[in-house]
Parts: sequence; C-alpha cells; structure tokens
Amino acid sequence: MSANPQPNPQTESERLDAAADQAIAACGGDLRSTIRALILANEFLEFELVASVSKGYRRGYDHGRFKTYTG
Repeated sequence: MSANPQPNPQTESERLDAAADQAIAACGGDLRSTIRALILANEFLEFELVASVSKGYRRGYDHGRFKTYTG
C-alpha cells in the first residue's frame, strides 16, 4: 500500500476554480461581497501572523544565533 491511496485528480487550477465558485456562492453570487470577504479574511490572517511573532524578534534583537531584521 502506498502512503497516498487515491491521488487527487484535480489540478491546482481546478481546485482554485472550485474554491472561487464556493466563495462566490457563499456570498449569494455577489462578486463585490466575495472580494470584500476575502480581503477581510486576508487582513485577519495577517493580523494573527503579526500577533504571533515574538516581541523580541519585532524589536530586532540579535541573540547571537542569527541576524534579525532591524528595519
């Protein structure tokens, strides 16, 4: 037996098209509402990512392990 018993027959493009269709359907077919919802979701994920980064890393402290971004 292989680790992947059933390969996914969808191509990446087909998967993205299906996801886009689902998002549009969830917003009642309104494309503007769909785009707004996706932007809001993206902003939320960006906020969560920034909030999860350590305060020391954001300040640019160098603890000798590697150089951190200081800009």
